[in-house]
This record gives sequence, C-alpha cells and structure tokens, in this order.
Amino acid sequence: MKILLAVDGSKASLDAVKNVIDHVGEFREAPQIELVTVHRPVPPVRGLGAGVGKSQLERYYEEEGEKTLAAAKKLLDAAAIPYQAQVLVGDPAESIVKQCRKARCDLVALGAKGRSALGDMLLGSTASKVLHLSDIPVLLIK
Repeated sequence: MKILLAVDGSKASLDAVKNVIDHVGEFREAPQIELVTVHRPVPPVRGLGAGVGKSQLERYYEEEGEKTLAAAKKLLDAAAIPYQAQVLVGDPAESIVKQCRKARCDLVALGAKGRSALGDMLLGSTASKVLHLSDIPVLLIK
C-alpha cells in the first residue's frame, strides 16, 4: 500500500502523521509513505522577474517547504518509518490529487483542518476539495 501523507505544519496535519504512525502495524506489509507539503505559488508581481530569478524562487519554495515538513519528518524518523518527502508548488488540493495519481497512491491521509482559520470552520477547504477531486480513498484526521 502506498499512502500520500499531506502536511501543512498545522496541528491537524501532525495528528494525521501520528495516526498513520499508530496504524502502520495494522497493514500486512509496511506501507510506502509519500510525505508532501504544498506551497502556494508566489503571485506574479510586475517587475519581480528582474530582481528574483527562477532558481531563487525555487530555493525559496524548497526552504519554506522543508520548514513545513520538519516536524512530520521528525515524527516518522523517530518511529523508524521510511518515507519519501517532496515539496510541491500549486493549489494544495489539486497538487495533492495530482501527486497521488502520479505516484499511484492507494490512500490520501491529511488533517481535516489546516492553518487557515477562515476556511476551516467546519472542514478545511483543502480537505474538502481533496475529497471532491480524489478518486482514491481519503482519510481525514481530526
């Protein structure tokens, strides 16, 4: 089984990581973990290209993404669970579903609420959108 574990640095996303760790022993074989975070693209700003190059922008995404992944990586490392980590750039829900298809994942696991208080009153906007877009099972962790 291959699980895409999406994190955004929120408590709910770390709870999702802990939940996957707690249930790894219930699988017949140890699941493969695709750990991802998605950084929204920097909005285009007129004249920005003159001062900030593509490589600088990519480095920014990678550095910010690594900060977001750090706590999840620490939990998985402590539990001795192997994983592959990636920083994606784009719309979070669309990027998560696209990566699931690309990596041929069997399950998506993510927190039910993310970092945005406004969009998370009942169910996080990213979680809701992943539910609608995904054609594989989605595990939402409260």
